[in-house]
Amino acid sequence: MNKENFRTMVVDDEDSFLLLMTRILRDEGYTVKGFHNPAEALAALVSFSPALVITDLKMPGMDGVAFMREVKKQSEADFIMITAFATVESAVAAMKMGAADYITKPLQNPDQLRIAARKIFERQELLNENILLKSGLDAGIPSLDTVFAGMEDVRKAVQDVAPTDATVLLLGETGTGKTLISRIIHQLSGRKGLFVDINCAAIPDNLLESEMFGHEKGAFTGALSAKKGRFELADEGTILLDEISEMSPALQAKFLRVLQDRTFERLGSTVTLKTGARIIAATNRDLKQMVSEGRFREDLYYRLNIFPISIPSLRERVGQIQLLAKSITEKISRRLGREIVGIAPDSLEEMKRYTWPGNIRELENVIERAIIVSRGSEIRVALSTPVSQFSAHNSKAEGHDLKSVEKEAIGNALKKSDGNRKLAAAELGISLRSLQYKIKEYGLK
Repeated sequence: MNKENFRTMVVDDEDSFLLLMTRILRDEGYTVKGFHNPAEALAALVSFSPALVITDLKMPGMDGVAFMREVKKQSEADFIMITAFATVESAVAAMKMGAADYITKPLQNPDQLRIAARKIFERQELLNENILLKSGLDAGIPSLDTVFAGMEDVRKAVQDVAPTDATVLLLGETGTGKTLISRIIHQLSGRKGLFVDINCAAIPDNLLESEMFGHEKGAFTGALSAKKGRFELADEGTILLDEISEMSPALQAKFLRVLQDRTFERLGSTVTLKTGARIIAATNRDLKQMVSEGRFREDLYYRLNIFPISIPSLRERVGQIQLLAKSITEKISRRLGREIVGIAPDSLEEMKRYTWPGNIRELENVIERAIIVSRGSEIRVALSTPVSQFSAHNSKAEGHDLKSVEKEAIGNALKKSDGNRKLAAAELGISLRSLQYKIKEYGLK
């Protein structure tokens, strides 16, 4: 979390003490607003959206405990109570209401306030990290030799750009490993923040802005509490915007501003936040063509296209199928608790002839399915889907290009499943999301 985004509200009816506290906290790098009474602070609560509230316990009109009770109805901010009238009863009341800390005035040393605020700042950082870990956003990474097998030019580009803060644009078909390569860039960068990703195609337009930038309580129907967006969670780390081509024109304009000056606001807030996140965008579309068709902003395209990396499809590196399949088999076997020693030789040969429209993701699906149904230590893969009837060689000989082969295979799978997309995706060995992209791309129903 950027310290400037750690907004702190200080409420005290003594002018001199209020000035002292705000000065100490601003010197620490936090964004601070001071208020002379709870009524003023409550009026600014939604627009300022504090992460921390520091309040005097004894104030005219409304005491600190009553003030905290009102704030808790609208905010998840942490509290520090400050008073010159410290008693066991008041301390217990404040802690029961959820105060994170309790210190007395006059301050014996400015470090009392600095340390108390820093503890809460660090705790919130840890909570943000736990949210991402529970969401599975911090997955492990296989060896680089395996990931970049047959892609030495991609490996070099990744190693060159990773230590910089340059925006990266990853180009490649669905399932080629763009997310994994994004994680590797983050890992090699040494950035202290987290890796966060967001799929622009998987989230409805009306929710994507909230997911990216966060929202305040009441910003829209269903916003029952304030929520941090992915740009806040990724601060000082890396954010991947997958399928950037699917972002609506209105949101493209807002995202352009983030690229230009690294600032944004939560929905329902007028407070400008800063992000130190490194931005990676990924797409399986031709953005330049989309620009010429008026479907993607030209200025955004040039902002994103600083360091493009094209990731080849799996069929372009079939010589590495054996190495990739071995690594994937070992990984999935460990996860499923199975003792698999390898893949049957005839299955490997069939895998080398297959066109792999779903790329690495399809390879993983096929191998996992084979491991699940296997009864021995060696697996056999079943590539009996309509797509597997066509090898790259055969499709050329019959006058088909790859896209027509892929379109025909998807159409056959949909027909076979009576239009059930979930069954068709399983039949093809690709994810449902990948199938939906292809249906849209080819105008299938």
